[in-house]
Amino acid sequence: MRQTDRLASILERLSENGGVNVTDLAREFAASPATVRRDLRLLEQQRLLSRTHGGAVAHGVLYELPLRYRGARHGEEKRRIASTAAERVDEGMVVGLTGGTTTTEVARALSEMRRLTIVTNSLSIAAELAVRPNLKLVLTGGVARPESYELIGPLAEMTLAGINLDVAIVGVDGISPAAGLTTHHETEASTNRALIGRAGRTIVVTDSSKIGRATFAQIVDAGAVEELITDTRADEDEVARLREVGVTVTMV
Repeated sequence: MRQTDRLASILERLSENGGVNVTDLAREFAASPATVRRDLRLLEQQRLLSRTHGGAVAHGVLYELPLRYRGARHGEEKRRIASTAAERVDEGMVVGLTGGTTTTEVARALSEMRRLTIVTNSLSIAAELAVRPNLKLVLTGGVARPESYELIGPLAEMTLAGINLDVAIVGVDGISPAAGLTTHHETEASTNRALIGRAGRTIVVTDSSKIGRATFAQIVDAGAVEELITDTRADEDEVARLREVGVTVTMV
């Protein structure tokens, strides 16, 4: 297992359980205890955990996996999802993209198209597309959120207020019929809601681990979404419930 995968798994377990054990991690990763201790030391240096005798505990409240560790998870699924989402876009459209690893894959899938205007609050997507002369890139203002590399808040929303989008392609931390589209941070949710409000239609792109999940802050109701594109591991019951509230679900 690659180090990035191990680090992401350690942080996931800390988020779920509050603590991890070196022996258990070594067995799970098929790695030596020394390797696991080096991983824990690296995460401690990044102030993401506090080491203890025989393991580690979460540093403060760890409720969201930092963006730099998300890309390794469900990578192939995200690329398939992104490719399908790109098929919904025609040349000449104005496309809004929120931040996230799946929407970044969508940006890559769109990068060769011509006469597209991409509007985003994602610093990661802006870095990917700024060198593409075939695209027009509009980056909102706002306050940078280090966990997600997104620009959020009133300045971002003021930019979006004067823009019309053909389609918004949105990443989420959770989607369910009851809770709708959700994310971990309330200001991020508000900025994403503003982007959706300027779009003719909304497509959600997310891997199956987010289906049926609800996190802290609601972005919009599930009924505001025309299509959800996810992978084939999505829970069938949750998919059926989303279809019942009018969401077209495409699994790839």
